[in-house]
Formats: sequence, structure tokens, C-alpha cells
Amino acid sequence: MKLNGLRWWVVGLIALAAVINYIDRQALGVLWPDIAADLYPDKTADERKEIYGWISVIFIFSYAFGQAIFGKIFDWIGTRLGFALSIGVWSIATALHAFAQGVTSFSVFRALLGVAEAGNWPGAAKGNAEWFPTKERAFAQGLFNSGASVGGLVSLPIIGFLAAFFSWQYIFITVGVLGLLWLIPWFILVKSPPKDHPWLTDDERQYILSGQQNQDLDEDGVHDEGYNPSTGEMLSRKESWGVIIASAAIDPIWWLFVVWIPIYLNEVYGMDVQEIAKNGWIPYAGAMVGAWFGGLLAQNRIKVGWSVDRTRKLVITLGCLIMLPALLALSNPGSPLIAVLIMAVILFGFQTAIGNVQTLPSDFYGKKSVGTLSGFAGMAAKLGAFGLTALVPILTAGGNYSPVFIIGAALALIALAAVWILCPKIEPLKPQNSKIDTLR
Repeated sequence: MKLNGLRWWVVGLIALAAVINYIDRQALGVLWPDIAADLYPDKTADERKEIYGWISVIFIFSYAFGQAIFGKIFDWIGTRLGFALSIGVWSIATALHAFAQGVTSFSVFRALLGVAEAGNWPGAAKGNAEWFPTKERAFAQGLFNSGASVGGLVSLPIIGFLAAFFSWQYIFITVGVLGLLWLIPWFILVKSPPKDHPWLTDDERQYILSGQQNQDLDEDGVHDEGYNPSTGEMLSRKESWGVIIASAAIDPIWWLFVVWIPIYLNEVYGMDVQEIAKNGWIPYAGAMVGAWFGGLLAQNRIKVGWSVDRTRKLVITLGCLIMLPALLALSNPGSPLIAVLIMAVILFGFQTAIGNVQTLPSDFYGKKSVGTLSGFAGMAAKLGAFGLTALVPILTAGGNYSPVFIIGAALALIALAAVWILCPKIEPLKPQNSKIDTLR
């Protein structure tokens, strides 16, 4: 049997995994007003926020190291088994939340969830490098990132709807089962990499593999697998650190909203679970459009003859410049509708930029190294998110969120500087013959 356009089916499944990923992780934030009322009836609003912040910090810290761990795992065991391991464990961890009784048990289950969910992003980067030619990677990454946005968009209404009929414990079990069901089509569809997949047409196989042959290290006129350095050599290149620092700066902006949108709407505007569900999806609609826009813009520029370097820098710069004034404007938004609309603009800008940041490992290195650099970049990103999340309860005591939005604007500028300064030319790297390109 042959299946036309198999690579799009594969990226569709990976995007669906991202949807499930975000439903699982968003459940705690949406349900927290009910959970806190159930488990901490005698705590003040600030005390409940501190507890939620602590549990969230544990999740992000675990997520950070999970990215580095799963980056290596994906390079070792491949995309097929790597995704199965990641989503299988995180689905079980989500269901276990139903049995949490307090800070300790929630923290343990969130830690397990964080480590396992982390595999989604280096897995997507590796799957992208494996199944798509260079010219389609930004668009494919945008499709995957739109899955995260769709997950954020649908998770709040879905969980808010379920909360009207079921206990929070039952909801965690229900969303945990979704991930286990995803494994069925994954194992059926993704039998092997493109080179050996029996369902891939000869034309599509040739299109994918020839479009990935963008390196000729020995300059013999024959394309090869590209530059796949050791970890130590990879980390000696300034371009690697450009990817890592840009990720560490830009990603906390996303997590600021993923973690705190429900709490912000509850604390600043007094919304309950159902009201949060009605309003909290709007920022993710902006994120979804941004993911498509960033990918399509990059694909269009490359199609008309722009270099990868010029294209990546244009789209990343545009995304950061969209975020910058919107983050500052959110310091005093006025009505809740204006607040969520500004958030939508911010997340549109974020998703415009991030898809192209996440393709940088495959722009610089061969397929055998993409997962490793993506894992390191992801770990740095989540450590940055960890730091900002830990600061939020301190900086927002009394309900003033302006300081964290100003920090977010500064982070957008740092991400921009990292790409322009440390990645002077975005193109396939070659082994170092001198120390010119090393960081000193």
C-alpha cells in the first residue's frame, strides 16, 4: 500500500500530540480554583497562588531536564519509539493527578509529567528534519506549533465544560486516556524513517531525501549526511549558543501565559472556571494564526529565492518586534477583553518567531545531531521559564502583573540579539579547522 503525502500525515499526528500535550498540562491551571477550594479552603488568594507557583516551578524544572534527556533518547532510539515513550509516560502521569492530595503528591506527578512531556519538542524537531526537505521545515514546524496553540485554545473550553459536570479528579483521568489512544495510529502509520517506509511513494521519498541533501562536507560534488559533531564540539560553536540563548530568552514569554493566564484572569478580573474557559482561549487563537503565518512566510521567502539566513532572521525579527510593544501595553490593558486580545497579539508574535528558532538546529547540523541541540536548547528554554515562573508570585503580590510583562519585553530583545550576533550566517556548518569560530 502507498499513501500519497505521507509526510503530512506524520506531521499531523505530531501536531495532534502537541494538542494533547497542552490539554494535559493546562488542566491544572484551569481547574486550580476548584482544586484550591477543595484542598486549601483556609488559604488566602496569595497563599494559593504561591502553592500553584511552586507546583508549576517543579513541572517546568523537570521539563527542562527532560528536554535534554529526550533529545539524546530521540537520537538514540529514533522518532517512532521516542514519541511512544514520551506520550505514553506523560499520559499515565496526567491520570495520576487524580490521586493527588496536596503539594507533595502534585509535585511528584507534575515532575513525572514534565520529564515525559519534554520529549514532544526535540521529537518534533527531529521528526521535522527526518520527514521534510529543508525548504518545507519552517512550515512543518509551524504546523506542529499550531498544534500547541490549538491545544491551548481548546483545552480551556473543554476542561471548563467538563468541570460543569465532573470532579477535577475524573477530568485528569479522562485527558490522560487521550494520549494512550494516540499511540494506536502512531504505531500503525509511522513504521520506519522515510528511507525505508513501505507506504511512501517513490516520488515523495526522492523529494524528501534529495531536499535534505544540503551539505557536501568533503566538497566532492556528492551530498552527504552533513556535520554531526560530538556534543563537546557542538557546544564549542557560537551558533549552537545562539540557538540555546535565543531559546532561553524567548520561551519564558510563552510559559508566562501558559502557566498564568487562568490565574491572572481569576485574580485580576475575578473570573471563575467557566468564565476563564469562555475568555482564556482567545490568546491561543492568536498563537495558532502566528504559527501558520511564521511558517508560511518563511516558506514563501525561500520559494522566491531568499537564503535561509535572510529568511530566518526576517521572520524571527518580525515576531519579536510584534511582541515587544504588546508586552508593554499589557501593563495597563483596562478591560478583560482588551487584556486577552493583547495576549493574542503577543502569542501571535511569539509563534511567528519560535517556529524559525526551532528549525535552526536542522539548519546548522546533520540529522544525527538535531535532537541533541534541540534538547539542549529546550532545556535552556525551560530553565528560563522556570526562573520567570518562580518570580511571578513574588513580583505580582497584590495582583500587579506589570513587572513580569516588562521582563518579557526585555527577553524578546535578548532573543533577537542572540540570533543576530551569535548566528552571523545561518547555513550548514562544517567541521572546525581552526579556532576562529569557537567561543572564547
